[in-house]
Amino acid sequence: MSVAVDVALQSTAEHAVPAVVGRELPVPLVTGGRIGYANLDHAASAPCLEAVRDAVNDLLPWYASVHRGAGFASQVCTRVYEGARDVLRSFVGARRTDSVVFTRNTTDALNLLSRALPRGTSVVVFDTEHHAALLPWTTPGVRRLPAPSSAAEAAEALDGALAACPEGPRLAVLTGASNVTGEVWPVAELARVAHRRGARVALDAAQLAPHRPVRIGELGVDYVALSGHKLYAPFGAGALVGRADWLNAAAPYLAGGGATRSVQDRSVEWALGPERHEAGSPNTVGVHALAVACETLAGRWRDVTGHEEVLLRRLRTRLGEVPGLRELALFGAEHDRVGVVSFTVDGQDPGLLAAALSAEHGIGVRDGLFCAHLAVRGLLERAGSDSHRALRASIGLGTAVEHVDRLAAALRGLVTDGPRWRYAQQDGRWAPVDDPREVPERLA
Repeated sequence: MSVAVDVALQSTAEHAVPAVVGRELPVPLVTGGRIGYANLDHAASAPCLEAVRDAVNDLLPWYASVHRGAGFASQVCTRVYEGARDVLRSFVGARRTDSVVFTRNTTDALNLLSRALPRGTSVVVFDTEHHAALLPWTTPGVRRLPAPSSAAEAAEALDGALAACPEGPRLAVLTGASNVTGEVWPVAELARVAHRRGARVALDAAQLAPHRPVRIGELGVDYVALSGHKLYAPFGAGALVGRADWLNAAAPYLAGGGATRSVQDRSVEWALGPERHEAGSPNTVGVHALAVACETLAGRWRDVTGHEEVLLRRLRTRLGEVPGLRELALFGAEHDRVGVVSFTVDGQDPGLLAAALSAEHGIGVRDGLFCAHLAVRGLLERAGSDSHRALRASIGLGTAVEHVDRLAAALRGLVTDGPRWRYAQQDGRWAPVDDPREVPERLA
């Protein structure tokens, strides 16, 4: 590769995107010395944006209760908290009448929606979903669809399942982008199918929202769930954005202060709107962090997507050079995807590879079934892999070209020569024997 191309890659990948905390974090190696941490695990939790860290630090001196406090600090926090709803509404292109309910994360948001479903609602969900979208639905009318191999097959399966549902409310649950393969689902097409059958659509946008704009109107969905910790705002807040009628008619998600209008000896009048499902003191700091992250990304989408497209192409190309590596895919190698790649390596234990990548090379990846057990097992079978787990490398704003190259080189070395350190299983996970690395004293 030419010097000019290398320089262009370095610029695209590191300098045109919003900065994250810890992008130059030195981590210890079992073999001695330190190296800059190659965070290739963004799909699990993304690092904090520097803009988010600064915004949180600005808010902390003003931190106080919200909604009912007469003090000026309380009024400031109330304005910050309620203003964040407008930011989230804008971020996902919500309708004026949509409700914005703050939750802990996507799992919490979809569990809230599951509690709000009208009695007798039929739910259709693909087996390929993350557990956050697969498991919350407890209604007897849940239909799980097998993994499709194409967008057309997905649309046909969804149409048939919804057509077979009994009369009454219906909900189709879709993912925006797979947390296993990164593949972007044909949400708009599937939403049109669902609406023709009288169903609403809930979108798990946890993996899509950090990488691409999510627009409710363009996608044609009714609900969007997302997580701050995927969106570079790791302060414990998420959101459910969508149609208000089911939420207003449902029993409060939590019973407690803030969710009530009036409490009498034998009766309770519950609030309407988001407050109905936000009992207790809210996570004001987390909500503010989430809003700032959304504002930051919304103003920089061209930079974000350009950065990731360059790195993803390089990641997939370099991984393809590793002997015996099998990339997992649902819709095929050429399908559109965000910066997530899962794979196996013939004859290699994914857990041991992950441990050695961390201990000997300062690289953070994920191994296992990625909270999508049905999806990963099906993909492993399709790929003809004899492994029961997989490795996942996921990129984002904290990723540099050097991280991608280091991963590929380290994998080739591990496959060819094996680890340089001795490892053993501890509580079912591989770990270095006599690991000399120490947790920083202030965090121990």
